[in-house]
Amino acid sequence: MTSNLSKNHIKLITSLNQKKFRVQHQLFVVEGVKGIQEFLNSSFELHLLFSTEALFNAEMITVTEKELQKISTLKSANTAVAIFKIPNDNKLNSQGLTLALDDVRDPGNLGTIIRLCDWFGIKNLVCSKATVDCYNSKVVQATMGSLTRVHINYVDLETYINTAEKAVFGTFMDGHSIYKETLPDSGIIVMGNEANGISTAIEKLVTKRLSIPRFGALKATESLNVATATAIVLSEFRRV
Repeated sequence: MTSNLSKNHIKLITSLNQKKFRVQHQLFVVEGVKGIQEFLNSSFELHLLFSTEALFNAEMITVTEKELQKISTLKSANTAVAIFKIPNDNKLNSQGLTLALDDVRDPGNLGTIIRLCDWFGIKNLVCSKATVDCYNSKVVQATMGSLTRVHINYVDLETYINTAEKAVFGTFMDGHSIYKETLPDSGIIVMGNEANGISTAIEKLVTKRLSIPRFGALKATESLNVATATAIVLSEFRRV
């Protein structure tokens, strides 16, 4: 299908920058050839595809570079923009390790954490309701395709942990050094908010308090970035 970019297309795509419209339309935006190809090769269903070149084995709308810039959230438009449908599969898999995020707000952090889950084979990511939307365009961009391979659910985190009947691990400044612990291959790992860490309500449900010790001579650094901390924690849980 070849056509021009319509005003309705522009209106729809720009509206998807806001979560309420992503929820309303059950659609989200993916930009860039590599990212779009990852989603086309996955179970995600394509809604619309706009490109300046015939790069995909999919029905597309041909646009000019100037038109593409109108619908892109990037400073330099990246050849193609696609809209995919948000899946409605909300089944929670309780096997193995589950990563739980307690109000992580930064899109870059969430995108990196999704990539880390993909890298370390964590299939299930559970997010509190206040955690940033995984279909936010900045999150999607930061995942670099890993969003297609990690199952994500938004839940009441307190209720979820209470009913999961699994060991719950959390990171705290006063926890036991993660480097000295024998860690299981099943359980829930909780990572907290960038500014406040794990909330009081969720802290009460943690059954094993862990810490990432500081080794600097002055030990002046207050805390680690949540995505950096997640990388260290997942790496230790996967250590043989």
